[in-house]
Amino acid sequence: MKIDILTLFPGMFTGVLSESIIGRAVEAGAVDIRVTDFRQFSTSKHNTVDDTPYGGGGGMVLKPEPVFAAVESLVTQEGPKPRVILTCPQGKPYSQELALQLAKEEHIILIAGHYEGYDERIRQHLITDEISIGDYVLTGGELPAMVIVDSVIRLLPGVLGNDTSAELDSFRNGLLEHPHYTRPYEYRGWQVPDVLISGHHEKIEQWRRRESLRRTWIRRSDLLEKAELTEQDREWLQLIKTEAGLRKDI
Repeated sequence: MKIDILTLFPGMFTGVLSESIIGRAVEAGAVDIRVTDFRQFSTSKHNTVDDTPYGGGGGMVLKPEPVFAAVESLVTQEGPKPRVILTCPQGKPYSQELALQLAKEEHIILIAGHYEGYDERIRQHLITDEISIGDYVLTGGELPAMVIVDSVIRLLPGVLGNDTSAELDSFRNGLLEHPHYTRPYEYRGWQVPDVLISGHHEKIEQWRRRESLRRTWIRRSDLLEKAELTEQDREWLQLIKTEAGLRKDI
């Protein structure tokens, strides 16, 4: 996979792209990441990339010329057509499902903007996706770009070392992930659930599924409306709600 990031502040990505899982993935050749300062594509004398908005108003707006030129410099006629993504609070909410889609792409270009916003012609004629990582506003698109890169790279084959780790992530199957425990068995009087040391794999999987349902119901009950639940899942949910004294039909 090839990932290009267009930004006015390339130094922000130095640590993120060289450490931990992302750094190892780059070193292993699982992904090729390039960071480009699109200010170098400015055609003005002072390398400006923004200007005041037509019609008046506060803030500055990113000009179309440097952004178009930067993207077009990264696309070849022979190569795959990339997904060109604008990080933007007006975009589609980011999700694990979208991360899985992006992980199948051969080439992704992320545009991390700054200032008041983008010239609308960038949205209309250059990008393929607008993505938001939440209903809040940041000073720039660099942090969202980092979030997208991290979530996509960990899904690439071999990056995590154990591919089942990504398969068991929260949201992968529509539910939050079950609790995890490790040694010691007892810590400050708190013990690991006995089923996890029983060696009975079927019972362990059943416990994990029930606890995943329990955690989702308590923390993100909205996810249950879209999750694919079996009859056994529904029975467990009834029991979970009964234990909480809140029994009702599902």
